[in-house]
Amino acid sequence: MSSMFLPPPIQQINSAIADHANVDLYVLRLDLIHPWVNGNKWFKLKYNLLEAKQKNCPTLLTFGGAYSNHIYATAAAGNLFGFRTVGVIRGEERLPLNPTLSFAVQQGMQLVYLNRETYRQRHTIAVCEDLRQCFGEVFIIPEGGCNLNGVRGCTEIIDTAAFDTICVACGTATTLAGITLSLHQGQRVIAFPVLKNGSFLAQEIDSLLRNYLASGLPAPTEPGAWEMVCDYHFGGYAKVNDELLRFSQQFRQAHGIPLDYVYTAKMFYGVMDLLQQGFFAQSDRQRHRLLLVHTGGLQGNVGMEARL
Repeated sequence: MSSMFLPPPIQQINSAIADHANVDLYVLRLDLIHPWVNGNKWFKLKYNLLEAKQKNCPTLLTFGGAYSNHIYATAAAGNLFGFRTVGVIRGEERLPLNPTLSFAVQQGMQLVYLNRETYRQRHTIAVCEDLRQCFGEVFIIPEGGCNLNGVRGCTEIIDTAAFDTICVACGTATTLAGITLSLHQGQRVIAFPVLKNGSFLAQEIDSLLRNYLASGLPAPTEPGAWEMVCDYHFGGYAKVNDELLRFSQQFRQAHGIPLDYVYTAKMFYGVMDLLQQGFFAQSDRQRHRLLLVHTGGLQGNVGMEARL
């Protein structure tokens, strides 16, 4: 499977802000590994697809909102690897379909809609059994690929040895958990939740790490140091304002790197702000090597820009 994907390049950022803070700044460009199944989505899907193949399960069923990167990537991956796909979408059907859902249908995904109250029960046995009654033998992947297979894939995102700190946007915490399990001694990972009041994710992270270690699945290391910075959500999930839009446009013009508004733009904004505050300063005066993980998701910008 992995042969279809390019190795992600690491791009150094020449930034006066970073240089003044005594920081060498790099970006891991996961957005460039594949045109459709890119970013952290491939790593979350990889072992789910392999398990579905091993179980001879013909259909992938998963969940997401109307602009979901996960729905988009699962539809494309299913088409690439010979699965039928079903996308369970939160909310009512709205026609014409937005670009995300139009692409999913073009890739062969069947869409089904759940009202928000039922959608909140999507993890329950009752809802899963109802879906199996409707669609037959399905391999269910949780929303966002947030399961132990997803964590396992995210342990393979990067060999972090060359860096002091790794920064990543945080939604379900799956990517953070995987990177935490691949850290070397003395390193840390900082998560930037994109949800309002994102500190609740600390419990999710602890649970994912605990369950993963108990599962017996391969773990490169024991969990490393991690922390969260919860001040850069811009009002909550998928909330965007003019300041964030200006930052994204200026960053792309300066460095040639497009940012998605839901995840990476908020994390990059937060990092640049923290650099100006001296957050990454080291007492030994050595230059700090800081890696920002670009988790893809650029497809969602089209739909968001149409709504702004």
